[in-house]
Amino acid sequence: MKLLVGLGNPGAKYARNRHNIGFMAVDEIASAHGFGPWRAKFQGQVAEGRIGATKIVLLKPDTFMNLSGQAVGETARFHKIDPADVIVFHDELDLAPTKIRIKTGGGHAGHNGLRSIHQHIGADYDRVRMGIGHPGHKDAVSGYVLRDFPKADAQWLDDELRGIADGIIHLVDGDNARFLNAIGLRLTPARSSTTKPKATPQPAPPVEDTRSALQKLTDRFK
Repeated sequence: MKLLVGLGNPGAKYARNRHNIGFMAVDEIASAHGFGPWRAKFQGQVAEGRIGATKIVLLKPDTFMNLSGQAVGETARFHKIDPADVIVFHDELDLAPTKIRIKTGGGHAGHNGLRSIHQHIGADYDRVRMGIGHPGHKDAVSGYVLRDFPKADAQWLDDELRGIADGIIHLVDGDNARFLNAIGLRLTPARSSTTKPKATPQPAPPVEDTRSALQKLTDRFK
């Protein structure tokens, strides 16, 4: 069994915030893989299902970002899920939009949601770092993450979330490279094999010389 956690803040006010991209990821997984309904449990919203042969618990904490660890810890303890089987999806300021990296263990890099999870289950869990870009100055971070994604970001965001749902079976199986490749295929689709290459111009065929031998000789001395 694995616990997949999306980080964000509860409520319609925050639903499209950059800070809620983790919520968006687990929502897409639940929808694409036919998970059961979301239910209020463990200080969060929980949905259960399977990805491949693995039983999965999806969690969106209702404790607000800074206290996310409370819901994660309670859910993990109830289901007896080790930190090594927890995967957290979260926004990452230090990565550009469309960029995703996977990290196991280590520090929380100042992310308050991760900081709280560290306090409740330790650091030995996996993170899917979903790039949202940086506003350029640390004083602008709070306002930036709590603003909605602009309409111009809708296409890449939708493609990225669909790619996560496409590749989640590989992430659950521990094949990070194939997971990232599935996202890449959504963001940069491969060229169709049915696309015909542009025709290469062919040289004109040589013109047949129909002159008689005498005419050719005459033309040489003109």
